[in-house]
Amino acid sequence: MERLSLVPAPLDDEDLARASEVAGDVIAACAAAVRAPARVLRAAVACMLSGGHLLIEDVPGVGKTALAKSLARAAGCRFARLQCTADLLPADVTGVAVLDQRTQSFAFRPGPVFANVVLVDEINRASPKTQSALLECMEESQVTVDGETRALPSPFMVIATQNPVEYEGTYPLPEAQLDRFAMRVALGYPPPDQEARLLVELGAPGAEAASRVEAVTDEEGLRAAVAACGRVHADASVARYVTDVCVATREDPRLLLGASPRAGLALLRSAKALALVAGRGHVLPEDVKELAPLVLAHRVVPGPMAGEARAEDLVRDALARVAAPLT
Repeated sequence: MERLSLVPAPLDDEDLARASEVAGDVIAACAAAVRAPARVLRAAVACMLSGGHLLIEDVPGVGKTALAKSLARAAGCRFARLQCTADLLPADVTGVAVLDQRTQSFAFRPGPVFANVVLVDEINRASPKTQSALLECMEESQVTVDGETRALPSPFMVIATQNPVEYEGTYPLPEAQLDRFAMRVALGYPPPDQEARLLVELGAPGAEAASRVEAVTDEEGLRAAVAACGRVHADASVARYVTDVCVATREDPRLLLGASPRAGLALLRSAKALALVAGRGHVLPEDVKELAPLVLAHRVVPGPMAGEARAEDLVRDALARVAAPLT
């Protein structure tokens, strides 16, 4: 009997060039509308290509929503937005069966998650019950309503935002929910010269940054780029490097919870996507180092021994303790 191989087919030069071009075009389109560091835009696009979900945690007014809209517009994808409040219901997320008075039968009305890119604004203001409605969507790309399972569009990406400063009336995401996000990023304040330029460009009433973004590909093109990302080569030594970094976080006495195997899988997938963004068909240890704080920091839990050290700092300490392979 013929055995099926789990190793994907090698990525040829033509597919690599096409996917890398799509990634570069999306980054350039977003950069024209969002005043964010280049590394954040690279990470956001890498997250999209890896099939992951993105959590943007930052103060209000720095462009979190604009980034989500720009990504969807540049990728030529269907976009939907959920503004989270305490009274938001799970049916408002997934959809609901409604009675058709004419036929006296129930018909399913899809919720906002039936889009390619779904912005979940201020996710920590939704109740835990509503937050949990996103778990199946994010993990399995499907929803189950009234016992019937429906597949979500492909590609599918959730971009959630939350404010790390104000906690009144919020429901912090539990570790299981945070683990569904491939990356957590922060935009930060733009440099003064860029901020001044932003004021000039968007000073007119009704002006919106994302409205200037034009599609550089479509669903089919993005789907092909995602498929190409899965075929980027990761050497066994790089996979072991990712594992050793995760183990280093588990052995750190300053952390109550280290990175799980699923965190390592997310890191390797994200590193493949970053290699694709750079136009390479193979992963380098530098890809892992660049993304590790974004992929692992929200998955580890600092303990009392951590003092004032942030989770990102502890992940960087783990990187410093693990020798990178020579590739």
